[in-house]
Amino acid sequence: MLSVYRSIMDPAVNPLRHLPPVQRFQMMTVLAMMWTAIFCAATGAWFWYGELIVGHVLIAMGFVVTGLTFHRANRRQAARDRRIYRDHPAPDGTSRFDDVWGA
Repeated sequence: MLSVYRSIMDPAVNPLRHLPPVQRFQMMTVLAMMWTAIFCAATGAWFWYGELIVGHVLIAMGFVVTGLTFHRANRRQAARDRRIYRDHPAPDGTSRFDDVWGA
């Protein structure tokens, strides 16, 4: 295990040993930041897994509620369109079917 650690972390042993010390330090810093970002993202994804599921479920529920609302409004409009002529008030005040008979 020590030899694996030295082959990566020891600047005198790792493959960057042929670079000048300043460039070697820069490359090791960039690699360290890259691996830190990778492990933080992996750990964050693991811890946020529940929150991601909750977010997706909330979005899906929003789509369902919106779809049901639109469907219900469409059904109500269709029901309004099926009404017979006498159910609609006349804008000019003329009589309808049952108004002719005084009902």
